[in-house]
Amino acid sequence: MNKQVSSWIENSVDQIIELESLLTSIPALAPESGGQGELDKAVALEKWLRGNGITDIVRMDAKDPRVASGIRPNMVATIQGKDDKSRLWIMAHLDVVPEGDRSMWKTDPWKVVVKDGTLYGRGVEDNQQGLVSAVMAGLAFVKRGIVPEKTIKLLFVADEEVGSKFGIQHIIENYSLFNKDDLIMIPDGGSVDATEIEVAEKNICWLKVMTKGKQTHAAMPDKGANAFLAASDLAVRLHALEKTVFTGRDKLFEPDRTTINPTKKEANVPNVNTIPGDDVFCVDMRILPQYPVSMALVEVRKQCAAIEAEYGVKIELEILQANESKATPADAPVVLKLKKAIREVYGVDAKAIGIGGGTVGAYLRQIGIDCVVWSKMNETAHQPNESASIANTIGDAKVFASLAC
Repeated sequence: MNKQVSSWIENSVDQIIELESLLTSIPALAPESGGQGELDKAVALEKWLRGNGITDIVRMDAKDPRVASGIRPNMVATIQGKDDKSRLWIMAHLDVVPEGDRSMWKTDPWKVVVKDGTLYGRGVEDNQQGLVSAVMAGLAFVKRGIVPEKTIKLLFVADEEVGSKFGIQHIIENYSLFNKDDLIMIPDGGSVDATEIEVAEKNICWLKVMTKGKQTHAAMPDKGANAFLAASDLAVRLHALEKTVFTGRDKLFEPDRTTINPTKKEANVPNVNTIPGDDVFCVDMRILPQYPVSMALVEVRKQCAAIEAEYGVKIELEILQANESKATPADAPVVLKLKKAIREVYGVDAKAIGIGGGTVGAYLRQIGIDCVVWSKMNETAHQPNESASIANTIGDAKVFASLAC
């Protein structure tokens, strides 16, 4: 890595705190979370970037009538390099999750507090650590007047926390930004020791299961059809598919199997002595990539049919989310170059892994674009007293800068 670039990043603590403080002070909550989206935060970020010398900035907004501005912002900032055929993309998201239970916070979640080299506040890690480390990597070249070997593209997207419809999905559907030779980094996940490079995700399917029976007095159960009882049996049978149907194992993932779990449960009747005629629960399926979502749905519907016949109920399924994702090969250029940079900066050997969670990387892999999810993190995302290490932000910025050199 260029010594001047590395030195600037090492001395960027004031800029890191300043930018994190600015971003945290503007709650960028989706309308699903009672907010007005990310526009104010995007405007503030753009002003900050321009004021610090990054001026090649383009917006790619998505329309969303649910927010007062009518738009959800997406933005690309470019630091031009010598090679524009194989660019370095670093993608971070602008939105954050709500603060949760305020009483569990030791500080104001919307005001950054710095203590012993750690920043505290909602969003400081998810995803502002990745965003800020990306900015510091690009800014180091600008401030030192050095042209990077690769063009650096900083992509800031909306809507990651609640589905990415107005973020990366909007970009993929309406713009042609990425080349197959690009190196695409997504610093929105990782580990405390920097050794985990996410290259694959399980297929995800979330279901809402609606059981319709017949309500009756609990003293006369034979006159009704207990929707709760039928749904409970179904929930157990669906969970059992982990062991009876989806028996494959893949050591890339932890856990190494398909997981099928009943989760959210809606209220049915308000009193103890009534047998419910309606019941609703949800299922979270994290399916190994070897099994398509369509196969999982076939197996689920088989179990539904059996329950309907046994309990005299009707069952409807609503698919809340269904995603499939190809894997980035473990020997892809972006993986190998990232491993080298991690070794150079952190002195550790990283490995390719798969995860059960979903990231924006899935949408890129679906269209044949290799990408990786990586950063060195405290792993406090979505928690009270969310935190981000300044040392991690600096280290990650150096890794990104190394990829551009």
